[in-house]
Amino acid sequence: MAYDLIVIGGGPAGYVAAIRAAQHGKKVACVEMDRAGGTCLNWGCIPTKALLKNAELYQTLMHKAGEMGLQIDGLSYDWPTVVGRSRKVSDRLAGGIEFLFKKNKVDYIRGFGAIPSEGKVEVTANDGSKQTLEAANIIIATGCKSRALPPLPFNGKSVIGSKEAMVLAEQPKEMIIIGAGAIGIEFAYIYNAFGTKVTVVEMQDHILPVEDTEVGEALEKSLTKQGIRCLTKTKVTNTVDHGDRVEITVEGPKENGTISAEVCLVAIGIEPVLPGGHQPELDRGYIVVGDRYETSLPGVYAIGDINGPPWLAHVASFEAFQCVDGLFVEGFKPRKVKNFPGCTYCHPQVASVGKTERALKEEGIEYVVGKIPFVAIGKAVAASETEGFTKLLYGKKHGELLGAHIIGDNATELIAEMGLALDQELTIDEIHATIHAHPTMSEVIHEATLAAEGHAIHF
Repeated sequence: MAYDLIVIGGGPAGYVAAIRAAQHGKKVACVEMDRAGGTCLNWGCIPTKALLKNAELYQTLMHKAGEMGLQIDGLSYDWPTVVGRSRKVSDRLAGGIEFLFKKNKVDYIRGFGAIPSEGKVEVTANDGSKQTLEAANIIIATGCKSRALPPLPFNGKSVIGSKEAMVLAEQPKEMIIIGAGAIGIEFAYIYNAFGTKVTVVEMQDHILPVEDTEVGEALEKSLTKQGIRCLTKTKVTNTVDHGDRVEITVEGPKENGTISAEVCLVAIGIEPVLPGGHQPELDRGYIVVGDRYETSLPGVYAIGDINGPPWLAHVASFEAFQCVDGLFVEGFKPRKVKNFPGCTYCHPQVASVGKTERALKEEGIEYVVGKIPFVAIGKAVAASETEGFTKLLYGKKHGELLGAHIIGDNATELIAEMGLALDQELTIDEIHATIHAHPTMSEVIHEATLAAEGHAIHF
């Protein structure tokens, strides 16, 4: 069959690209070797948020019920049900993508995609059967998978990646997590919330190394208070997997020696998953793309995690719109992502967009800081969610927003306003002049803006 577009990969880049092209009236096929929705819906963003909600609710009932005037006797949980709910959520949303394919007349083809020659995609089904499809355009959106620590390969039991961490049949009593990025920290919060003794090992100076230093330090204090052991500035020098227990030797300011646990979650990053057949030009394993997301292969484009950082679902979907509209909308000039929010969904949540103070100092950019703790916000006090702060960075000369960093309740929702402000180059005066409803958590944005002017009202 001949198509206007074949998309290889059905995650947040692939399924969005396929549906968008179909909306332009094009004949489209989406090839996916696992299930519609890709890692995000099936083994990443969505199921982890279901687990995080369970963990947060359990912690709230344990520690805040009395404060709220609620009496709960014999509070307990059922681990298989906790895991099962997250799987049901994923199944529901993956099924929703399959419905959207049908609604938009996208041919959904299960199997492994390869590019044997120009304009062709060969699909190998699970039973080994093959079919060859033809297309005027091909988009690669095959994404990434967990990266293993070379001396400690995954075995699905004692050494696991994020996928296995979502479906462990039994909750471990102890867990080591190597890597304190968003994935490592979210799982640290989940397992600790349900009583697992968690140790996080991170070689950088603080957890969430890409975030603002002050935010990372504040989160480390919070997680430590919750019972998570955070070993920052710490290197792993040796590993031993006994099959039912893992031992790692570490060197750092807090610990020098061997620590062990039933399960070790390796969360040191991800690596690309490439299609078969002819490969486009690569850089450190990722596909090199031009201004229109074109690869070195004629008529082949690449979007999402497969073309390198930032490895975020919302960035992947943004690139899908840009690439497809560049192909099928006359005069449309695709954009590369410039400003994007980063979110970590532990409790307290962390969210940011734009420059960190660290980056501004390195670049020699003069700025002013507006910082307000959540305890100064009425809604936060009423909701008993006063932990954390908002820090906004504005240019000293022109007052333009340069960066926003939030740690606290609903931070991942609050950051959207800051992303819009950054994209539209809004200034301190314009955000100051924007009325934020009272009482809402969003008032922390307005108050932090006032603080940058030296005129905070409530702090």
